[in-house]
Amino acid sequence: MAFFRKNLIQIIISVVLVGGAFLVLYLTNASRELYLTAGWITTTLLLIWASNKLLTRKLDKRLPWLKYGNKRFYWQLGLGILLSLLIINISYLVLKFGLTQDPPDEIQIISMNVIGLLVLLPLISINFGIQFLSNWKNAQLKAEEFQKETIKAELATLKHHLDPHFLFNNLNILSSLITLDPDLSQTYLEKFAEVYRNILQSSKEELITLNQELRFITSYLYLLDIRFEDTIQTFIDVDSKEHLKYLPPLTLQMLIENAIKHNTITEVRPLKIYISSQNGFISVKNNYQPKKVEARNSGKTGLTNIKKRYSYFTDKEVQVFSNPDNFIVKVPLIEMEG
Repeated sequence: MAFFRKNLIQIIISVVLVGGAFLVLYLTNASRELYLTAGWITTTLLLIWASNKLLTRKLDKRLPWLKYGNKRFYWQLGLGILLSLLIINISYLVLKFGLTQDPPDEIQIISMNVIGLLVLLPLISINFGIQFLSNWKNAQLKAEEFQKETIKAELATLKHHLDPHFLFNNLNILSSLITLDPDLSQTYLEKFAEVYRNILQSSKEELITLNQELRFITSYLYLLDIRFEDTIQTFIDVDSKEHLKYLPPLTLQMLIENAIKHNTITEVRPLKIYISSQNGFISVKNNYQPKKVEARNSGKTGLTNIKKRYSYFTDKEVQVFSNPDNFIVKVPLIEMEG
């Protein structure tokens, strides 16, 4: 249905042209042979158009224009011509064997393929130009939108972490540790500084490796462990093969933050967070124990932000699952071309 909506104008023009051609044949009392020829040409052209549209959609996923320009040109040109000539020949044989008494003619077949090739080359080349310009324009718009979203994400993240309450909580803990355990307070201060340094550095990056994100998470979880003691328990099980893949910075931190923000956390009911990798995704799962009264402005801005940032880099979607026991978010890992 979406296909027809997207190509509605082209379909309407095609129907009008075909209808007009057959009306002319009818008004001029054309012979059966002319009707068959017109029907064959119409059917063949429609099949060629539909098959090349399908080919374009498949190649858009496997070989995007802006990423594989040269390779995409040769693949689509070659496959487009081969597919079109195949349809021409098959439809010709169906016409000859199924609807007429005349056997296939070798000269007709050769002429048909030569003329088809001469017509298809410029048509497909023009189509390439239109497709490339369209993709380039869409990519430009998407890049501008991504920059705006990235700036918003950076500001939101920095605003949260530079929030007076966040600073007060950590500084208060640090002050207590200085009196109770000077050695631990020194370690806490180092981790605290490392968290802030990573936040500021990551604001300049579009993607970082999973290994970098996990190193940052280690420092961040250390602060949480001291602050919440045993009421937050984290379990990390990530395949080392995934460490060199990429994701937007602070993704895991924002997901952990969301879990803390939206769930009740007590000694009796600790929050358990599981970070694991599977099938090219990183999964962040927590036991589901939502707060009875959500805090103000506690909308799903974090998840929305993550989804928008991912949409710029991959077609794979961020997956969210919820059941009475668990809340799970799976984010795809991005592989960079070498």
